[in-house]
Amino acid sequence: MKRLLSICIVAVALAMTQPAHAQLVEGKRGSEDFKIGVAGFTYRSFDIDKTLAYLKSMDVKYLSVKDWWLPLNSTVEQMEAFKAKCRSYGVEPYILGPIYMKSEAEVDRAFAYAKRYGAEMFIGVPNYELTEYVVAKVKETGIRMAIHTHGPDGAPFPNIQKVAEIYHNPAWGVGCCMDLGHSVRLGEDIVKDIKKYRAWLYDIHIKDETEASKKGGTWEMGRGVIDFKPVVKVLRKIKYNGVVSLEFEKNGNDPHGGVAESIGYLRGVLDATKN
Repeated sequence: MKRLLSICIVAVALAMTQPAHAQLVEGKRGSEDFKIGVAGFTYRSFDIDKTLAYLKSMDVKYLSVKDWWLPLNSTVEQMEAFKAKCRSYGVEPYILGPIYMKSEAEVDRAFAYAKRYGAEMFIGVPNYELTEYVVAKVKETGIRMAIHTHGPDGAPFPNIQKVAEIYHNPAWGVGCCMDLGHSVRLGEDIVKDIKKYRAWLYDIHIKDETEASKKGGTWEMGRGVIDFKPVVKVLRKIKYNGVVSLEFEKNGNDPHGGVAESIGYLRGVLDATKN
């Protein structure tokens, strides 16, 4: 009896020291299938060094670059130094913008800026009357444009439908940086839109919202009104291979807690929805 008791005690002790397979992640995480980034507007109150340090602390590897860090008149040398700094933190400054364009001269300036940077694409917001000029510029330079959408907050492009309406041929090289939060505030079905307009979907800004109306504001992901599981599933279904960048508009002077919470939530949803 004593021998049996001793064996049981040893067995229990061994079981407690061995990791349970159900508690371990096996294989590749679902979040590793996606490129997770942060949109530059999130850290609008911070210099690039502080921003990069924050991104590194969260293991975020992609940054959408705003012109307050890299002005539109930057030289090639300044741009290369900027890219080298970002990469020293393990961050890829993958896209420029949004850049607003109200004239042909501003279109020229934006494309020249992107060309000096060596960009294949940038985020832009051109006025409607510049459509033909933008298309010609894309053809001339080979640089694509992803038009950022702003939901109910104003023209010129509230949603991806408007982008597809104005730039109706995907072969033109003008698509969309779809802001999912703003689309929800406009009352859009973002899952259906992603499916229907996938040929125009170049880049994504992601955020949660307090409500699905113009009154809605940015909220930490998982606390607001958006169900991100079907969003992630449809992105997998269409084989989206661009970046998904969090644009956290809340608490501009101290956003990092909400950013970290949102990035963690996004990774959790990506992991949980992996097939």
